[in-house]
Amino acid sequence: MPDEALLKGRYRLLAQQGSGGMAVVYKAKDLLLERLVAIKVLRPSLTNDPEFLKRFQQEARNVANLSHPNIVTVHDVGQDGNTHFIVMEFVDGQDLKRLIRAEAPFSIDRALSIAIKICAGVGYAHRAGLVHADVKPQNVLVTANYKTVKVTDFGIAQALTATTHPRERQKVVWGSPHYFSPEQAQGEPPTPSSDVYAIGIVLFEMLTGRLPFVGADQQALAMAHIKEQPPNASDFNPNVPEHLDRILQKVLSKEPTSRYRTADQLGRILLSYRRQGYVTTDQVPEVVPGDSAPYTSPLQAPNHVPAAVPPAVPVPQSIAPPTVPDPRAEAVTSTYAQPPYAAPQAAMPSVASQPYAQQPPYPPPPVMQSRYRAAEPSPQMDVVTLLLAFIAFIAIVLLIPLWIAVYQAWVG
Repeated sequence: MPDEALLKGRYRLLAQQGSGGMAVVYKAKDLLLERLVAIKVLRPSLTNDPEFLKRFQQEARNVANLSHPNIVTVHDVGQDGNTHFIVMEFVDGQDLKRLIRAEAPFSIDRALSIAIKICAGVGYAHRAGLVHADVKPQNVLVTANYKTVKVTDFGIAQALTATTHPRERQKVVWGSPHYFSPEQAQGEPPTPSSDVYAIGIVLFEMLTGRLPFVGADQQALAMAHIKEQPPNASDFNPNVPEHLDRILQKVLSKEPTSRYRTADQLGRILLSYRRQGYVTTDQVPEVVPGDSAPYTSPLQAPNHVPAAVPPAVPVPQSIAPPTVPDPRAEAVTSTYAQPPYAAPQAAMPSVASQPYAQQPPYPPPPVMQSRYRAAEPSPQMDVVTLLLAFIAFIAIVLLIPLWIAVYQAWVG
């Protein structure tokens, strides 16, 4: 902790919450606004570089403009002597890495729920033109009962990649090599696709309790990211469905162009998969805030192993049941309704924070009379038919004398 427990005469440092290669995090109190905050103090090794500090302050201002339920809000960025710090909202929870160490492998539904929320936050930043560049479980904060998931540390790694001192950059970048994309391992600048790769590794770790790539040292780990084919998650967790394995294989592709372009695209894929396979991908459904009770399916039995969904068989219209909306489906939010890279206009709701749709069943379609049905006799039509027949008969009778007269005149 810095020598002074009070920064800028406003923020009182209370206790250290964690530390990393780039900063130390403290729980603090904002004496002016009387609220708890989290303060990330940069390590002195970074503050000696004026170019980095300039870039860092610009990135911090950009992140401060992001307002999203799945991104930790930045309140302030400042300096007190040689101490440079960021003031953020205080999240009463713990980082995802600790939860993985304690509880992994997660259930399929829990892992998907967390990954979708990570995609929502990172995807929002992508549409604002920002790349996180250091997505990892240590930078994901989770509250009790997994109700809130927030991504933090936007801007620091991105500012670091733009510094003019490659030696110092390499020293810090190697602080979390397990989640770096192959292009980052080769020293190339990160892109939104690099964040997608990192999210894929986080999802793999939640599902299996281990990382897809390991190495004796940093160099070996970098070569594994660049050359080795990632294993299937189902090799370590047989409950992982085949389709989810395929999604992970695409996300962990070596070529950035073979992955999903942005976190938004990955989020839409995971959300769609979760809806379609909900009854076979988890033992206990997640309770979403706003729901009075979770949906329980008779198919969700203990130790249920997901099975491949058979292809749909067409049902004749005459016996098809009326369509009823699935109460398990989540409401589609504006987070995944906007195209990639659209500039964010306002705070958007979390993808998985909306309650499940609770609409009443649609009424069955009205019974339609077939137009090919045989016509039934009508009494009114019978009277008209008889009347027309009688008139025709009278006309014929009256024309008979006329025909006889014409015939006699023609013969005579």
